[in-house]
Amino acid sequence: MTDFVGRRRELKELREDIARTGLDTLSGRKAKAPRARVLLVAGRPGSGRTALAEAFVREIAAQYPDGVLRTRLTAPGGDTVATERAVRALLEGLGQPTPPGAGEDELSSALRTALDGRRAIILVDDAADPQQVDALLPDNPECLVVVTAEGPLTGIPDVRPCTLGGLDTPSAVELLAQRIGDTRVTADPRAAEALAEECGGQPAALVLLGGWLAARPKASVADVAKRLHDLPAGAGGPLARGFRLVYESLPQPAQRTLRLLPLAPAGIVDSHTASALAGCSVAAAQSTLDDFAGLGLLRQAQDGLYLLPGCLAPLLQALLEAKERPGEVQLARARMLERTVRLLHSCRAMAATDEDGLRELLDGLPRALRFPDRRAAETWLDTRLPALSAAASLAVADGELDTLARRLVAALVRALADHRGTAEAAPELYGLHRLVLDVAERRDLHREQAAALLNLADLDAETGRTQEALERYRAALDAGRAANDPYATGRAMESVGGAYQELADWHRASDWFGRALSQALARGERADEARLYGRLGNVHTYAGRYGDALRSWRAAAAGYRKLADVPGQAKALSEMARVQEYAGRPEESLHTCREAVELARKAGDQRLQAALQVRLADTLDRLGDPAAARLHRSAADRLLGDDPAACEIRSTSD
Repeated sequence: MTDFVGRRRELKELREDIARTGLDTLSGRKAKAPRARVLLVAGRPGSGRTALAEAFVREIAAQYPDGVLRTRLTAPGGDTVATERAVRALLEGLGQPTPPGAGEDELSSALRTALDGRRAIILVDDAADPQQVDALLPDNPECLVVVTAEGPLTGIPDVRPCTLGGLDTPSAVELLAQRIGDTRVTADPRAAEALAEECGGQPAALVLLGGWLAARPKASVADVAKRLHDLPAGAGGPLARGFRLVYESLPQPAQRTLRLLPLAPAGIVDSHTASALAGCSVAAAQSTLDDFAGLGLLRQAQDGLYLLPGCLAPLLQALLEAKERPGEVQLARARMLERTVRLLHSCRAMAATDEDGLRELLDGLPRALRFPDRRAAETWLDTRLPALSAAASLAVADGELDTLARRLVAALVRALADHRGTAEAAPELYGLHRLVLDVAERRDLHREQAAALLNLADLDAETGRTQEALERYRAALDAGRAANDPYATGRAMESVGGAYQELADWHRASDWFGRALSQALARGERADEARLYGRLGNVHTYAGRYGDALRSWRAAAAGYRKLADVPGQAKALSEMARVQEYAGRPEESLHTCREAVELARKAGDQRLQAALQVRLADTLDRLGDPAAARLHRSAADRLLGDDPAACEIRSTSD
């Protein structure tokens, strides 16, 4: 079923506007840089601006072979969508990676680069201000940007709005007939025209009244027109009066469910959300949502999802505030968040690789909250992610549900990491770790604060923002000390050293690795000791302090030997051999390298064996024994073939 009819004049105007000469050219001014043409569809909520924009895009899509990208700048509840999130959505639509933690400017630049040379349409729905739109505009005149908004976008040059009023009477009657069929319209065409005029041709009001009639096959168009006319004068405009008529016709339980829907994060509803909010069964909630969709109170989306129309959100919010006590609202929100946490646990459980782990994770969860298989869980996570992210943000912003908020964020982090992997989920994880940090700082939870800062800093470091990572690692160290958490402090000190190493500040790097090593030695943490000796060895090597480097690598090798970690010991010895060669001691390097080869053979690490054989060959070449060098290269080839990249040695501290 479509709710779009008429608007032929507006569609013609938009088509003509694509080719219209720019105002800068007409006025004799030269534009600073070529940018995409921006078309604006302006109209009040409920005027059908989004339907018109979608219909227009469908008409011209064939002229833009690189496709249509969509994003929304205002959530159904009225909250502005962060520009950063909108740009990420567009980049993901282009199949482009989005670095975690990247700011608005960096993402906007990446979007413009990705759209360079493409011919695509960007449909921007419900823009709140021109600054939001400006961040999305490509520097490519071959692209077209179609924006819907309530009013003009002052500040974006050369934008002439296509302003919508009500539908003409024939189109309004046609829309009504789409909802209820032709029979009742044909039986009383004058009543249909009167109803269209009573609604001012407003599509959203006609959809609601058509839904009311569709649910009552025996009611006539004149019946609903009379009911609408008889409503008190203070009932508001056509949309408000149509909504009131539909709302008051609902049973009391359905009215309450509808009133609570503004609590649904991002205006996205499914049967579990409605069930938790209303405190009813999932089956009853599903039936109610289906009824709401038939009445035009919700829009049905994919995979059991429903969207709350933005034009109805203020009306529902007013009902929520007038009819529901604050305590009941908070209880409903808590039920919804608790249900979300349990669904996330169930979703994560489906990523378990063994039956015992799966049974343990599902223990205590009712059947209604379980997924049939991993694919179903992944589909649920993907389709609900905007709502899940919004739920986490709302829970943190609430301030009174911090325990639930922390559980929700933790469950979402684990589900994303288990299903997508940390690298792929990094952009979402970055935002979630920031939410954890917000709660931890508000509640003075120093241990959680340290963990969040470490996680954020790691993501900063992985994307090349080393200075930002360094600042966060230092803040994590302070939080770890405040929490008296030796793990967090040790990890932070080592990470500070790693950041200084990345910045090529060898002196500070070795100092911080030394501090972390001292703590590990004091606590008898042998694995940490061996790793940190290796990191010190690396820094000393980069700094040219070969004596210090050899002592550190020798200590690392000894530590791995005590741990019975044969591969670790072999790699540490291979690094020793490298440093000995740098220090001009090739005979010692040859001896150490042979010892490392034997250890690698014991460990069954063919890749390491091959890499060490190549290192032996290089050393023998420098010692003037090319025949022996050829033998070792042949051995490396037999182990892994002729791919030289397979023979690269990675340091134990990497």
